[in-house]
Amino acid sequence: MPDQGRPTSLQRRSAARTAVVWDALREVLDDVGRDGATVVDIGGGTGGFAVRVAELGHRVVVVDPSPDALAILARRAEETGVADRVDGRQGDLATVADVLADAVPPGRADVVLCHGVLEIVDDPAAALDALAALLRPGGVLSLLVAQRHAAVVARAMAGHFQQARALLDDPAPPSGTPHRRFTADELEAALDTAGFDTTAMHAVRVFVDLVPSSLVDLEPGAAGALVELEQAVSTRPEYLALATQVHALATRR
Repeated sequence: MPDQGRPTSLQRRSAARTAVVWDALREVLDDVGRDGATVVDIGGGTGGFAVRVAELGHRVVVVDPSPDALAILARRAEETGVADRVDGRQGDLATVADVLADAVPPGRADVVLCHGVLEIVDDPAAALDALAALLRPGGVLSLLVAQRHAAVVARAMAGHFQQARALLDDPAPPSGTPHRRFTADELEAALDTAGFDTTAMHAVRVFVDLVPSSLVDLEPGAAGALVELEQAVSTRPEYLALATQVHALATRR
C-alpha cells in the first residue's frame, strides 16, 4: 500500500518547479503585506499559489477563464480554511477591469501575479498596461513567462531542428500555436515600457525539466537536492538563458 504521507512523484516535481517563484513571492508579501495585502492572481486557475498566499493572511482575488478551475479553487480554499480570503472570478486580462470593478478598483492592488499568461495573449504590451493599471504606485508584479533560449535547446535535443532554428531569433509564436516566448532582456524592456522597474529576475526550471524522473523518484534525497540546486542558480544571471521560465519581479512607478 502506498505511503500516504510520502510526496508523490508529481508533487516532488511540482515542488522543484515552483520553489524559486514561491520563495521570491513570499519575500515580497512579507515586505508589502504586514497588515494583509490585496493580491490579484491573473490566470491563477486552481489556486496553486492563491491558496498559499491566503494562508499567509492576505486577500486574494483569482481571475481565470475556466469555471472548472475556479470550482477546484473554491474547494481547495474551503478545505484549507481560507475561503473567506479567496475570491474566484471568471474572466481574463481583456476583461479584468470589469471583472474586478467591485472588488479591486484600478490602482488598488498591492501585488499582482501573472504566471504563464503573457505567452498566450494577443498583445503582450496591452496586457502589461492592464496589469500596471491594477497596481498602486509601488505595487509589485510577479511575472512568470516561458523563456525562448531553453525552448530552442529543447527542440534541438528532440530532433526538431527546423523548429529550433525558427525560434532562435523570432519572438513571435510559431505558426498555428498560441504560445510566445521571451528572453530576459525582452521581458525587462517590455516591463520598462509599461511603467515598471524590474527589481529581480529569476531563472526557473533550469534543471528540473532535464533530469530523468526515475532519478528524482528513486535516489534518496535527490528531490530535495534538486530544489536546493534550482534555488542556488536562480539568481545567477548566467543561468537565465538556460531556464525554461523566467520570473520577474517589477515595481509599478
